[in-house]
Amino acid sequence: MLQGRILAESLRVGCDIRVPDLRIVRIAREDVSGSAAAGQPETWTLLDVEAPDRAADELAAALAAGLADDRGWYADFRVGDEHVVVFPGRVFRYLMGDESGRRAAVEHGRAVGVPDHQLDWGD
Repeated sequence: MLQGRILAESLRVGCDIRVPDLRIVRIAREDVSGSAAAGQPETWTLLDVEAPDRAADELAAALAAGLADDRGWYADFRVGDEHVVVFPGRVFRYLMGDESGRRAAVEHGRAVGVPDHQLDWGD
């Protein structure tokens, strides 16, 4: 079962993500005023999602097309023993524990403006 988190604020206006069998399993609002980057809202809506493993490629493509390309947004999820990190227009998929795969995703995140302290997904 694929599991991950999407920030509602990270989705561009007009985005319409429809992935068969994708379920929201938790919705929470969080005050991130102490860690939000410049231009990011100080309150985030966290959408914890899950779906069958077979939905991973479709979800990654939908997020790559739907994430706003400003303010350094990304989404990530795990499927099996892989970690999928999605930026606007770009998907990184690597085995958990693969330092070079993780490093490539982190370097891309920095290049598109994700603050270092937000590049904290665990493997």
